[in-house]
Amino acid sequence: MNSPANQTTAAGAQVVTFVIGEATYGVDIPCVQEIRGWSAVTRLPQAPADVLGVLNLRGTIVPVLDLRLKFGSTDVQYTPVTVIIVVSVMGAKGPREYGMVVDGVSDVIDVAPDDIRPAPEMGAGGTYVRGLVAVAGRMIVLLDVNQLLGAEFPAVDPEDATRAA
Repeated sequence: MNSPANQTTAAGAQVVTFVIGEATYGVDIPCVQEIRGWSAVTRLPQAPADVLGVLNLRGTIVPVLDLRLKFGSTDVQYTPVTVIIVVSVMGAKGPREYGMVVDGVSDVIDVAPDDIRPAPEMGAGGTYVRGLVAVAGRMIVLLDVNQLLGAEFPAVDPEDATRAA
């Protein structure tokens, strides 16, 4: 299945880059629905620590995951530059929107397929690392949001969250 989050043409792809601590990550731009400033979310009972809750985005209930917590950050602060990147993920029931909280958005870069290097074998966490690319002296970790969020939210149904909220 070739979802929007995994489309790369022979000419390359555009990637939205963002920072978590000192590290830079990127996701393919076709999966990004919007980037919005930090706003409080509605907590869900018994959710994992990195699942902050849900956000009502123009009538759509969007689960929100703090990538900083998921990736092991211990100094998590919500500042004026903290953002939520809303992405579309292909799930079992079709495309779904999810929010990812990050420290800040950097820029949009063009990535040629030949510039993407495979990620080293790192165990289970490596399943959502699509590859690595060096740009302007920094290493960018390219994420596969379908793998990252599909694994995080396999049983979360936003319609169920609406009834619970």
